[in-house]
Amino acid sequence: MNSLGRKDFFKKMDKHHHFIIHKPFGYLSQFVNNQNKRRNKKLLGELHDFPKGTMSIGRLDENSEGLLLLTTDGKVSAEVRSKKVEKEYFVQLDGEITEEAIQRLQSGVEIGLKDKKYNTLPCKSHLLQSKPIFKMTRKERDARHGPTSWVSITITEGKFRQVRKMTAAVGFPTLRLVRVRIGGVHLNNLQTGEVIEVGGFGIMGSE
Repeated sequence: MNSLGRKDFFKKMDKHHHFIIHKPFGYLSQFVNNQNKRRNKKLLGELHDFPKGTMSIGRLDENSEGLLLLTTDGKVSAEVRSKKVEKEYFVQLDGEITEEAIQRLQSGVEIGLKDKKYNTLPCKSHLLQSKPIFKMTRKERDARHGPTSWVSITITEGKFRQVRKMTAAVGFPTLRLVRVRIGGVHLNNLQTGEVIEVGGFGIMGSE
């Protein structure tokens, strides 16, 4: 193999793939279902023909929606999952959240993690004055069952079901959770289930 051929060979080996997707409600953030009791769950591979080695960077639980990043590059995955990168969520709550509850979210609250208590780090949170517009992928709660409100919550951690546990801790359970931003990458108008391949994430930016 001549020098030019070797250069092209290693260039191909170094090429990684990166994807931005809008994960729909009801999908697991994984490609293989290892749970015997949940064999009929929907997986990310049903949304697109991803190359071998593609992994989800962090996860959204089955009932959560929104921005999810995928890559074949483990170094990129580690960078995105670091506490240097903000993750922003729009969250529909059961009830009209109070300013006091928002301040508690901002300061950090105690949640349960694997039978232990954990205090979340301070975060950003504010009330959304208007309801965000997202395509309904399941039946919306009937207004007769009581009022709801929407908040923005921005965290740098990624504990198991953290945002849901945080809102429950201040007395306002989560009804719907949509991730809208990871660092400098925004969900914008990406449609539910849509997948786009990108050259990189430019992840370290924020709002």
